[in-house]
Amino acid sequence: MEPGNSTLGSAFILMGILNDSGSPELLCSIIAVLYMLALTSNGLLLLVITVDARLHVPMYLLLGQLSLMDLLFTSVVTPKALVDFLSRQNTISFRGCAFQMFLALILGSAEDLLLAFMAYDRYVAICHPLNYMVLMRPRVCWSMVATSWILASLCALGHTMYTMYFSFCMSREIRHLLCEIPSLLKLACEDTSRYELMVYVTGMTFLLLPLSAIVTSYALILFAVLHLPSMEGRKKALVTCSSHLIVVGMFYGAATFMYVLPSSFHSEKQDNIISVFYTIVTPALNPLIYSLRNKEVMGGLRRVLGKYM
Repeated sequence: MEPGNSTLGSAFILMGILNDSGSPELLCSIIAVLYMLALTSNGLLLLVITVDARLHVPMYLLLGQLSLMDLLFTSVVTPKALVDFLSRQNTISFRGCAFQMFLALILGSAEDLLLAFMAYDRYVAICHPLNYMVLMRPRVCWSMVATSWILASLCALGHTMYTMYFSFCMSREIRHLLCEIPSLLKLACEDTSRYELMVYVTGMTFLLLPLSAIVTSYALILFAVLHLPSMEGRKKALVTCSSHLIVVGMFYGAATFMYVLPSSFHSEKQDNIISVFYTIVTPALNPLIYSLRNKEVMGGLRRVLGKYM
């Protein structure tokens, strides 16, 4: 399918949030600090999980994949936004826009599915502890990881090809931090209502089905935790699960706002703020949420730093 696009070979202009900010220099500095925090925290967490043999268990395998996705997701968007602002050149080529959209869709969709698998992992660990290493054996864990990446890649490829097939003749200005489907469809010079419905249905499916699995898992976990005889056991289970629920709330809240709520319910400025939240803020906070409240991760970090420093 050849793209029927009048902008092929030309560039879009990514307006982003920095250009509309009252204090762009301050916001640029904050975003740069958050990006460095995301690189450092996710990189350290990946290093600890890879190097420390005590963390070679299903829970931390999945957590390592989450850190990898966050690290890649923020790197797809943030460096480009910072360089554009500092160089005063906000352009992105047609192919560059398509590639950025493709990567962002893969990473966002894969994280969406991975969070559901992580909830299942916690359900098995708390509700079926004796069968945990059987139900979550390495082959099963890697199948979960592969499923997340493969389904996300297929979805991203289909949506990227379809979105970039439209002709964009309304304007070349994308009033958004990155190339995303809703912001690009606003520039199309043809009727996109049927495709917007398809995007909505896909978004509902990719978000609500995993979210339903997460809610079900944690409802069963809560029931099991309340019946644990040990207060210490209850506390440990709740601390571990609360970290995951905080991450789930941040991710699904932002994704629901962007892809499930009709566009009439949010403005371009709100979309930009939310995009900063899930592409920059959340990747910086996720490893801190998981590691600071997790004694095993902190112990692993101390062992690794002690070994190499």
